[in-house]
Amino acid sequence: MISLFITAILLFNYFVWFYYGFVNLIYTGLLCIALVVVLRHIRRIRYAPLRELLYSSEMPPVSILIPAFNEGDIVIRTVRSAMEMDYPFFDVIVLNDGSDDHTLEQLIDAYKLKKIDLVYREFIKTEAVRGFYYNREIPNLLVVDKARGGKPDALNCGINISQNPYFCSIDADTIVEPQALLRLMSSVVASSKPVVACGGVVRVMNGVKLRGAFIERIGLPKSFLANFQIVEYLRGFLFGRVGLDFLNATLILSGAFSLFQKSAVLAVGGYACDIVCEDMELVVRLHRHYRKEKLPYLINFVTDPICWTEVPEKIRTLAKQRRRWHLGLLQSIVRHRGVLFNPRYGSLGLSVMPYYLFVEAFSPLVEILGYIAVIGAYVFGLINYEFFVLFLILAVFYGIFLSVAGVFLEEITYRRYPGWEHLFLLLVFGVLENFGYRQMNSFWRVQAFFQFLIGWRKWELSREQPKKGARQRAQ
Repeated sequence: MISLFITAILLFNYFVWFYYGFVNLIYTGLLCIALVVVLRHIRRIRYAPLRELLYSSEMPPVSILIPAFNEGDIVIRTVRSAMEMDYPFFDVIVLNDGSDDHTLEQLIDAYKLKKIDLVYREFIKTEAVRGFYYNREIPNLLVVDKARGGKPDALNCGINISQNPYFCSIDADTIVEPQALLRLMSSVVASSKPVVACGGVVRVMNGVKLRGAFIERIGLPKSFLANFQIVEYLRGFLFGRVGLDFLNATLILSGAFSLFQKSAVLAVGGYACDIVCEDMELVVRLHRHYRKEKLPYLINFVTDPICWTEVPEKIRTLAKQRRRWHLGLLQSIVRHRGVLFNPRYGSLGLSVMPYYLFVEAFSPLVEILGYIAVIGAYVFGLINYEFFVLFLILAVFYGIFLSVAGVFLEEITYRRYPGWEHLFLLLVFGVLENFGYRQMNSFWRVQAFFQFLIGWRKWELSREQPKKGARQRAQ
C-alpha cells in the first residue's frame, strides 16, 4: 500500500512537471503573437483617421449603459466621464438598480432631472421600472430607477430602453478615456465581418490623480496589493487577451468596458441573471449561437481603447472578487459544456473551450496541489534536487519572466506610466508577485471550485452591502 502511494505521488509530480511545461509553452506562444500584433496595431493607429471618424455620419449610434447600485459617492464622476466622450452619436442611460443610498438623488440634483412618462417595452424580462428622469437641456442623458435585480438585470433593462444599434456597458466605478469609444467602434466599422462584441483594456485607477472626471496625472498607488494588480492587468490584457483574440478565442470581455451589437444580444436572450460573471457567459453564448447558425461574425479585443477602474486594496475584498471571477468561469464552461470537443462548433469546441477548461480553469488546482506534492516529495527524498529546481523554474521563475514581459510590453507600446521610476517599481512588483501574491490568487480560485461544487450562484455580499430589495438575483 505504501509503495502504491509513493508511486502515485511520483506520477503526480511528473504530471505537474509536464502540465507546467505545456502551459508555459502556450503562454510563450501567446506572448510572441501579442508582441507582433500589438506593434502592428500601434503602427496602424498612428495613421488612423480618428478625427475624421469623429465627424463621420457612418459611425453607428451607441447607448452607454451604466448600472449603479449604491454608488452615490462616485456615480457623478462616471457619468461626467461618459458624457464627455469624443463620439458623434451617443446617449447615456444610467440604471439605478434599487439603490438604498443617495445615488438617485445625486443624479437628479446634479443634472436637474424631472420625472417623465415613457413607454417601457420588455424585450427581455426585468425587475419593475419605477421611473424615468430627464432634462430637456441634456437630451442624451436618461436616468432609470428600477427595483433591485442585480447588474445583469439592470443591463437588460438598459437594452430594452436603448434605441441604438449598439450599446456599451460601463461600470459605475470606471472612468473611460475620451477617445476610447471611438477607438473601439473604429474596429467595428473597419471590419469586413459583423462585429457582435468587442472590448478594450482595463487599467488600475488607484494612484491616478483626477481632476473631476478626468485624469490629470498617472501614477502608482501606495498599496502593494494594488501594484500587484497593475502588473497582473498588464500581463493579462497586453499579451493574454491579445494573443487569444488573434486566434479568434476571445471568451472574456471585461464588464467594466465592452461594446455589443444590440440585435445580437437580443437574439440570444440578453444577460443571464443566474450567474456571477454574466459578461463572460454572454460572450460564450454569442459564440455558440453564431457558430451553430453558421453566420459570419467577430468578437474582438482591441488594445488601445482604455478605461480606468478602481481595484481592491484589502485582501478580503480582493479574495471575494477573484473567487467570483473563477466561479463565473466554471459556471460558464459547465453551462456550455455541450460545446466542448464538439466539431460542430469548429475551433470553439475543439480548442478554445478546452483551453479555458484545462488551462484557465484547472491551473490553480494543479498549482496548489503541485506545491504540496512536489515540496513534500522533495522533503521526504522521493525526488532529487534537479527535479525540484526544474519545478521551481517552471512554476515560479517562468512566472517572473511573464510578468516582466508584460511590463516591458506596456513600456514599448502605450507607455501610460510615464516615469522611469514607474517602470522600475512595476518590474520589482512583477518579480515579487510570484512569491505570495500569485499563490494567494490560486488559493482563492481553488476556493471557487468548492463554491461551485456546493452550488453557489451569487455574489459574496460584504457587510457594507447587506442583502436587501425585492427578489434578490445574482448581482
